[in-house]
Amino acid sequence: MNALTPHIPRLETERLILRAPSEADLDTEAEFFASEASRFVGGPLRRDETWRAIATLLGHWALRGYGFWGVEEKETGTYVGHVGLWYPEGWPEPEIGWTLMNHATGKGYATEAAQAARAYAYDILGWETAISLIDPDNHASKAVAKRLGAAFDYNYEHPKFGTTEIWRHTAPGDLVNGGMEAYT
Repeated sequence: MNALTPHIPRLETERLILRAPSEADLDTEAEFFASEASRFVGGPLRRDETWRAIATLLGHWALRGYGFWGVEEKETGTYVGHVGLWYPEGWPEPEIGWTLMNHATGKGYATEAAQAARAYAYDILGWETAISLIDPDNHASKAVAKRLGAAFDYNYEHPKFGTTEIWRHTAPGDLVNGGMEAYT
């Protein structure tokens, strides 16, 4: 990071640290984006394209004041993915998104980190709603959305990715404990 890097708050959950995306994440991200698993999130990508994707995550923070966090295991410091808030030009609504590296799936990390991101969106940024755009064939992401309390809302024709599903997250006032459960 340098003097031009936007301030990106650090969030902690029971098992995870959500921190600024970093060039140090490139090796792990490039390995993921070279794999078939990345097909649900715009991949596969070459290493140079992955570098630009990380730069885009940082640029979103600079332009919007929020974005995706890099996520690491609190206990080991191992990078496990990026999770956060996304609303680029042309997006239908503000989104909560998650991308877990291949070695980090099936551990509940996406749900845990997304709960913290949602709490930040609702409690700090004042969002009244949020969506997640999910590829119709991405059953793992749909399971995360369901665990977060989101429900299928409608199909959306994305200009680049084709048909995606919009999953609507529970409104802040309808969350148990107002969403503060993410901070425990």
